[in-house]
Amino acid sequence: MHSSQITLDALRKAVAEFAGPGVPDAGWAALTARTAPAIDPSVAAHREALHVWLNAWGCRIRYPRPGEENLFDSGVEQWWKQWQHALPAPGVSITGLDDADFPALGECYQELALVSVSAGPRRRGIGSTAATKMLYALRPQALMPWDEAIAKRLHGRRDAASYAAHQRLGRDWSLALLTEAGMDEAELAGHLGQPGRSLAKMLDDYCYLTFTRGI
Repeated sequence: MHSSQITLDALRKAVAEFAGPGVPDAGWAALTARTAPAIDPSVAAHREALHVWLNAWGCRIRYPRPGEENLFDSGVEQWWKQWQHALPAPGVSITGLDDADFPALGECYQELALVSVSAGPRRRGIGSTAATKMLYALRPQALMPWDEAIAKRLHGRRDAASYAAHQRLGRDWSLALLTEAGMDEAELAGHLGQPGRSLAKMLDDYCYLTFTRGI
């Protein structure tokens, strides 16, 4: 497990690497346009938009063939009914997460990762990476996604406790960065040339470059 600290300079360098346009950003624009004013997984069209967006990120969640049950759609709908209240309220920032929030977030993530997206002997769930990306999409101001490399380098595993630890780490990093910068989150995003971009996503940029790509 990797022990990591982050500095404002390291965040600045990571954000600069992601400053240009790309497929994920185009996909995010399409997702938010299709689900405006906010993503609501109780709406079938929003679940479909999430499915398309996740696959644009390379998650490879198969679409049902004609006549097949849409397991992603029904599974996410049921998960949302049971777990939506475990998420931070819309608009809550990563710095607003409380220690009491993290255990339920871990369980919420774990249940989403287990949602079945294919049946039969080769049954598979949504999976760890796709689950964290969806949770980020639902609460982009508060929750950091991850991939396998980030999870294993920082936490050693991808279970519920590790996801909770990842969000706690992001909260602690954020508070330290804002203290170092002497700014609030919106001011820091503007200072880094990323007005309106959440600190949670900028920290994910840092994690991707540092732990996935090893830059």
